[in-house]
Amino acid sequence: MIKEGPLDKILYYIKRVIPRPVFEFFQPMYHRTLAYGGALRYGFPSHGMKVIGVTGTKGKSTTVFLITKILEGAGKKVAAIGSLGFKMGKKEWPNTLKMTMPGRFRLQKFLNEACRAGCEFVVLEVTSEGIKQMRHLGIKFDTAVFTNIHREHLETHGSFESYLKAKQELFRVCGKNHVINVEDPNAEEFLKFNADKKLTFGLKEGDVHPGSYKAVSDHSEFIILGEQVMLSLAGQFNIYNALAAIATTSVYDITLHQAAEALAAITAIPGRMEFIQREPFSIVVDYAHTPDSLRVVYEEIKKHTTGRLIVVFGSCGGGRDKWKRPEFGKIADELADEIILTNEDPYEEDPMAIIEEIKVGIGRTDKLQVILDRKEAISAAIKMAAPGDSVVITGKGSEISMAVAGNKKIPWSDKEIVKEALN
Repeated sequence: MIKEGPLDKILYYIKRVIPRPVFEFFQPMYHRTLAYGGALRYGFPSHGMKVIGVTGTKGKSTTVFLITKILEGAGKKVAAIGSLGFKMGKKEWPNTLKMTMPGRFRLQKFLNEACRAGCEFVVLEVTSEGIKQMRHLGIKFDTAVFTNIHREHLETHGSFESYLKAKQELFRVCGKNHVINVEDPNAEEFLKFNADKKLTFGLKEGDVHPGSYKAVSDHSEFIILGEQVMLSLAGQFNIYNALAAIATTSVYDITLHQAAEALAAITAIPGRMEFIQREPFSIVVDYAHTPDSLRVVYEEIKKHTTGRLIVVFGSCGGGRDKWKRPEFGKIADELADEIILTNEDPYEEDPMAIIEEIKVGIGRTDKLQVILDRKEAISAAIKMAAPGDSVVITGKGSEISMAVAGNKKIPWSDKEIVKEALN
């Protein structure tokens, strides 16, 4: 299992003591040294496997999950890393690091162990933060996958242009196979990079696109070249994720029929629009942590809700993406009937200060409650719900910890809290 180690704690305190300009000056050299040092220490293990990197703002985790399932369905031994957890063959364990893409030495150690375990493929969620810290250096990528891009992590990158450049870096270093969502407005920014093979996908355009499709309350389905693909995953966005996975695995001669069979066997993805119950009222847990993804989840659930839409959410602390907070408020104000604001991952920030920034976007206070204790907030939402209503709890998804002051992580599970409240 990959855990937070003493080095993380040391670095945490070093960053707090060293003046920021000094730390930033040495950062590039520091990150580059660690990246290649980790790869060298573990013998450049990625060279012994096919590494698939998935990047984008939304859909990375789901796409990694779907690619993994299709490859496994075709008899391949696969390792995977992402916010949903770690996987090495049949062994799986949760991601407790509060980072989607592990640090250099951890990442290279994982790759080394995967190679020694006989894994043929590694499917890796590649984040802009990970690329900024050069965690991708020393990894030989066989395929780069682009899902989509929206405004995100602007505090980290300084501008959308810098954020875009970080995402492009995966395609710059991977010159073999590129898989790109051609319907994204910024697709050309990724298509311009050279590759031995390029595949595009989309709902209406691209090398891989369905002849017909539909997304209803409890599933999605589409037809490609006469092959019907059934997904127990709601939402049009999940069709995009499935198309990305089909396009990616086709690079490795996985047939459309094999992909369809593997996708049909998936019943749910932990913390990704996951229905905990459907009757007499729905309860959904989702990771949505960007304005775009929050809107998509609310709109999708609202379409199939006959009663009220009751939402529970907060916003991540740590000074990250503060611009999103009032946007979250606006979206909830527009689409929800009842709003409960609560804690998410405050880190060192004052939880109430985070809540106040979200409230800026909420016009109607008559439908608003503030319950800082997330357990109490979830319980209150469930008690409030009546037949036909939908309770949507967002921000943490399948995460198993909450980041609080003092660089501490407390055990947490939205799903388990929901189950406790129901009992």
